[in-house]
Amino acid sequence: MEPVSYSQVQSLVLRLPAIKLPIVYRFLVDLTNEEPELLAPQQEFMRLSRGEQQRALAQQAGEMLAHYEQTTAERQTWQAGDLIEY
Repeated sequence: MEPVSYSQVQSLVLRLPAIKLPIVYRFLVDLTNEEPELLAPQQEFMRLSRGEQQRALAQQAGEMLAHYEQTTAERQTWQAGDLIEY
């Protein structure tokens, strides 16, 4: 989303009917009283540059490869065997 200016917000507020102003005011007060919203990991990832995203994904792929290599024997044990139908 593109940055929003105060004048853009003000122009929207000026177009509101007076009956809705208390709702908007309470909403804005609530927003100013809240702690800064923490971004979800997915949102943080999307804010990275393309190169940073690729590096992060390459690192995760390497970690998963190492994990699967360490658990090969265990995985083969529970994956091997007969299927049982009930």
